[in-house]
Amino acid sequence: MADIHRKVVVLGGGITGLTAAYYLQQYIEKNKLPVELILLERNSRLGGKIQTIRRNGFIIDKGPDSFLARKKSALRLIKDIGLQSELISNAAGASYIIANQRLHPIPKGSIMGIPAQISSLLTTNLISVSGKIRALCDLILPRKKIDKDQSVGDFIRYRLGEEVLENLVEPLLSGVYAGNIDRLSLLTTLPQLYQAEQKYRSLMLGMKRIFHEHAQNDSRPTNKSGAFFTLANGLETLVEALEEKIHKESIMKSVTVDKIEKSTGKHQYKIKLTNGTIVNTDFIISALPHYALPHIFSTYNIFDSLKNMPSTSVATIAMAFPEEAIVKDIDGSGFVVSRNSDYTITACTWTHKKWPHTVPKGKALLRCYIGRLGDEAAIDLSDDQIENIVLGDLKRIMSISSKPEFTIVTRWKYAMPQYTVGHLERVDKIIKEAQQELPGIFFIGSSFEGIGIPDCIRQGEEAVKNIVQYI
Repeated sequence: MADIHRKVVVLGGGITGLTAAYYLQQYIEKNKLPVELILLERNSRLGGKIQTIRRNGFIIDKGPDSFLARKKSALRLIKDIGLQSELISNAAGASYIIANQRLHPIPKGSIMGIPAQISSLLTTNLISVSGKIRALCDLILPRKKIDKDQSVGDFIRYRLGEEVLENLVEPLLSGVYAGNIDRLSLLTTLPQLYQAEQKYRSLMLGMKRIFHEHAQNDSRPTNKSGAFFTLANGLETLVEALEEKIHKESIMKSVTVDKIEKSTGKHQYKIKLTNGTIVNTDFIISALPHYALPHIFSTYNIFDSLKNMPSTSVATIAMAFPEEAIVKDIDGSGFVVSRNSDYTITACTWTHKKWPHTVPKGKALLRCYIGRLGDEAAIDLSDDQIENIVLGDLKRIMSISSKPEFTIVTRWKYAMPQYTVGHLERVDKIIKEAQQELPGIFFIGSSFEGIGIPDCIRQGEEAVKNIVQYI
C-alpha cells in the first residue's frame, strides 16, 4: 500500500477549500501517507470574499468582518494555526432597526428578531399596540403542523404576525442572507426556531429558554464581550496564515476548471482546465459555488437542479470620515433597514465603535451594504453614483457634515446563495446521487450547508474526515 501514490484535488481557495486543504495536509503528514495534495483557485489570490485593505491606518474588511463567537469551528482553526493571540471581540453597543423611517433600538433579548423577553416586546416602539397583541397570540397558538419545509415568512407570520416579521425578523435576516423571507427555507436557515416551537409550543417561550442556554454555554472570554470575533489586523490574516502553512507547490492560482470526467487511466478522474491542462486525481473536494457545477459536470445531470438556485449580488461601501463629520453621533454599533423604509442601503456598521482598533484616532469608518434579492440594480452603478446614494441615505439618518475622505466600493456578484424552501431535501438528493455516480468527490461550501465563516470551516473539516476514510 505504501508504494501506491494517490492524489487529492481541492477545488476553490476560499475559506472552505483552504480549511479542507490545511487539515488534509496535516493528516497526510502526520500519518506519512503517499498522497499528493493540490489546491486549484481561479483567482490570483486566495480567500474568496475574505479580503482586507490596510490604508492610512485603517483596517477595512471588504467582505465579512467577523464571525460568531459561539460557533466553535472558526475558533478551533484559529487556535490550530497559531492566531489565538490575534482574536478581538467586538465592543458592546446597541444595534438599531430603521422601520417606518425611524431608528429604533433592537429589543433586548431578541434572537434573530424573535423576542425572547416579553417585556422588551411590550416596551419597544418598533411594534404597534395591535402588532404586540398579535405577537402575544404566540403564547396560546398551537404548534404549526407541517410535514415538510416552509418559508421563514410563513412560519413567523403564523406565530408572531406580519408586523414582527416585517419590522424585526426580516431586516435582521436580510442582513445575513440578503434574500426574500417568503422564499427562505426555515429548516435550512433557522431550524432552531422550528425546533423551539415543536418542543415548547410557544416560539417566544422556546427562544427564552435558548437565550438562557446560550448565556450558560457562552464561549466568549467574558460575558461582557461582544457576540463576534475578528482578528487584530483584519480577517485576511487568517487566509495569509493558511496559505503560509500549505505547501507552495500544492497551490495553483489563476487556473479555471472547465470540465471533470471519469478517467480510464491510473487515476479515477481527470480535471480539464480552461488553459488545456489536464490534472489527474483520485479524489476531489469541491468548494465551488453551486452555479459552477452544472457546467463542470455537464456529462452528468446530477446538478441540473442547481441551475434554478438563485444567488444575490451585494456590495459593501466603506467610508472614512473625520470624527467630527458625524454630527448626529448615535451610541451603538450600527443598524439594519426594513423594506418599508425608503433607503437603498440595507445595513450600516459603525466600525469605529464596533471595532475601534481598526480606525485611527479622530477618525470614523462607516461600512454600508446594498443589495438584496429583487433589489440589486444599484450594484451596477458607478462607484461615484453608489457613493452619492449611500451618503444621501446616511445624511438623512445620521446628519453627516462632509464628504468622506475616501470610499471603497466592493461588488460581490452572485455572492449570496439563497436557501429557498426545500433546500435541504434538494442538497441531500444531490449528495446521495453524487456518492453513487461520482464516488470520491465531496461537495462543500456556502451553497450547501451555511454561508458564515464558521459554517464554511466546519464543512471543510467534515470533508477531510470523510475523505480520509477513502485514503
